[in-house]
Amino acid sequence: MGIDYQVHDTAVADAGCKIGKGTRIWHFSHIMPNSIIGENCNIGQNVVISPDVVLGNNVKVQNNVSIYTGVICEDDVFLGPSMVFTNVINPRSAISRKNEYVKTHVGKGATIGANATIVCGHTIGEFAFIGAGAVVTKDVQPYSLWVGNPAKQIGWVSEYGHKLAFDKDGLAVCKESKQKYKLESGKVCKL
Repeated sequence: MGIDYQVHDTAVADAGCKIGKGTRIWHFSHIMPNSIIGENCNIGQNVVISPDVVLGNNVKVQNNVSIYTGVICEDDVFLGPSMVFTNVINPRSAISRKNEYVKTHVGKGATIGANATIVCGHTIGEFAFIGAGAVVTKDVQPYSLWVGNPAKQIGWVSEYGHKLAFDKDGLAVCKESKQKYKLESGKVCKL
């Protein structure tokens, strides 16, 4: 049985990692043991995927991203250039805290923009959008739009990533897909 994924000559995929069909791993990236990468993913240049990380199908990881142990990304997640996940709340060089890794979960279809930082221990909801340079220090609801440092919610987005404008009845339509959404009790759902 042949390899049905692509690893650039300068990249390293350690023994014990699992890489799905159709996935491409580019220049100078390192995929560590016990990590799982789904099908049809694109792992950009100079990416580190640490042990026990799980990436779903069709995940796009742009250049210079570090995905540390404890991170799980569901299908269709986009990780922008140079964004970072943390995995320890109080790291110190002289103190090993490998037994204190804190989990971070990124829901289906979420986008995390360039240079954003996701402090460990939080959930990024499905189809949420984290703007470039944001520093996320709390859980993020599905379909919510967050920017700034510390990140704050400034609205809601569609599954296509467009900001939603809700009418007095709590209804909105995505300008690209024409999908309809409802805002009720501080939560958004697609109709």
